[in-house]
Amino acid sequence: MNDNVIKFQKRKPPRKQRPLMRKMIIIVTVIAVFALAWLYFKLVG
Repeated sequence: MNDNVIKFQKRKPPRKQRPLMRKMIIIVTVIAVFALAWLYFKLVG
């Protein structure tokens, strides 16, 4: 009827990443960092 009225609508929540995928990425990153550090000290030290 009146197009000059603001319609308050609830926003859709942003899609969350799957927690399992996030955990796997963190675990793989930590393992890669330790592997690279070990390799560095093995070659240099």
